[in-house]
Amino acid sequence: MTEFSDLGLSPATLKAVAETGYTTATPIQAEAIPVALQGLDVLGIAQTGTGKTAAFTLPMIDRLAAGRSKARMPRALVIAPTRELADQVSMSFEKYGKGQKLSWALLIGGVSFKDQEMKLDRGVDVLIATPGRLLDHFERGKLLMTGVQIMVVDEADRMLDMGFIPDLERIFKLTPAKKQTLFFSATMPPEITRLTKQFLRDPVRIEASRPATTADTITQNLVRIPTSDPKAKRTALRELIARADVKNGIVFCNRKAEVDVVAKSLKKHGLDAAPIHGDLDQQTRMKTLESFRNGSLRLLCASDVAARGLDIPDVSHVFNYDVPHHADDYVHRIGRTGRAGKSGQAFMIVTPADSRNLDKVLKLIGKVPEEIVIEGIDWGSIKDEPRAGRSGGRDRDRGGPGRGRERGGRDRAPREERPERVESIQAEAPPAPAASSERTEEARAPRARRDRGRAPREARPERVEGVPAEAAEPAERPERAPRPERSAGTERAERSGRPERSAPPPARGAERSDRRPDRSERPERRRDRDDDDRDRVVGFGSDTPAFLMRAAPPPRSDEE
Repeated sequence: MTEFSDLGLSPATLKAVAETGYTTATPIQAEAIPVALQGLDVLGIAQTGTGKTAAFTLPMIDRLAAGRSKARMPRALVIAPTRELADQVSMSFEKYGKGQKLSWALLIGGVSFKDQEMKLDRGVDVLIATPGRLLDHFERGKLLMTGVQIMVVDEADRMLDMGFIPDLERIFKLTPAKKQTLFFSATMPPEITRLTKQFLRDPVRIEASRPATTADTITQNLVRIPTSDPKAKRTALRELIARADVKNGIVFCNRKAEVDVVAKSLKKHGLDAAPIHGDLDQQTRMKTLESFRNGSLRLLCASDVAARGLDIPDVSHVFNYDVPHHADDYVHRIGRTGRAGKSGQAFMIVTPADSRNLDKVLKLIGKVPEEIVIEGIDWGSIKDEPRAGRSGGRDRDRGGPGRGRERGGRDRAPREERPERVESIQAEAPPAPAASSERTEEARAPRARRDRGRAPREARPERVEGVPAEAAEPAERPERAPRPERSAGTERAERSGRPERSAPPPARGAERSDRRPDRSERPERRRDRDDDDRDRVVGFGSDTPAFLMRAAPPPRSDEE
């Protein structure tokens, strides 16, 4: 066992460590701290819960003790994949940095930009951030990374799972090439190996334990149930909590929506539980996590966002409500218990649908957990329940009085009551042109056509194909009133809205006739220039405008 006093730390740092109650260093701390104090790059491979945070926090505090921070130019940078892990690192600096004139700032999402910018303007020695928020501040021009002397990457494999590798590569390129890099990961997939070869300079590889192995202080248990029904899984979970002496525990689910459903079910049955996952706002997540840390919350239902790096010393039980899709996640989940040499218990509920994922977990950990049988439950009597949807945990009613309710409160008839669609439905419906014509006639009603005595369209009989018009008419047809003769002047007056100008009385000896005279009855006229004009005037017939009417001269005889 290695004491902290043998690692070369300063008296001020050793005093802060002693105040926390720790005297003996873990294997990763004993090997990483002396190398980091020399300014060399470190590639640390260790399972979760082995003390990696103190392995880079303590030497960083000692190395930064001599120096002064500058505005917007931090001297050290710590990158963490999740907000919770970044917050935990800041708590470590607060705990181990007592007595040191060092400042630090936490840059995570869900917190006001303004407060973070004020700290950056004053200048900080250590910047602890998630990749997204760090780059946001850089793009706003509030941060420069050219003065970074030490850079720490924590839980690098988790960053790979969350898609942060492109952001991480960009951050590496924004920092000076000559800097000390402390790189920690529980596993070393090919992408992480490529990253270390690209950005680390001859790192000292420190492997405290075999990658992806579980701690010996954790008792692992497996519970098989014969059905995949969610209600049966929740029943099995409550039975395990009731039979075990659970001081506090974390329940892990694969999906965020399932986290909300399980937490609600546990609270419904009288158990103190609360959810935590990435869709909750930052204030709620931090408040829930703090309640679990101080013991006021007994059960924490979490997604994998809480599986990595959270340092909660006294977690007695971990329950895997779902078998994880990735075998590595199982190691990180159960690593929340059995920390710092304390014992813990882990349970995993397995259904017939989990056989493939279970095989991957067993192959990775290299051991078979102890199998537990829950007796006294008739699994066949548990009926299916509606499963939570993917859009935030709201269950949709698939039966009962609420079935078929549409948006806006409108009720749809059940499918069996709705009329079936027939291919010839277009033949049964009234033809589209008829409906269009009706609307057209209604629009034209005020116009002159209706005033001319035509009957409205709806009063006229419909034309039937193949039937004469006489046969399609009704038996008794009302007599149509005779259409009055109308002059062109009358129609123009009606259209213009001005009264028709009255015609002057006819001259003596001349009689107006409503009937157009036959050509043979017309008097013979002299074909001269004046008569040509008269012919054009007479050509208007009975519709001659009043102001153009003249008295016709008496006919000339040949004797004259």
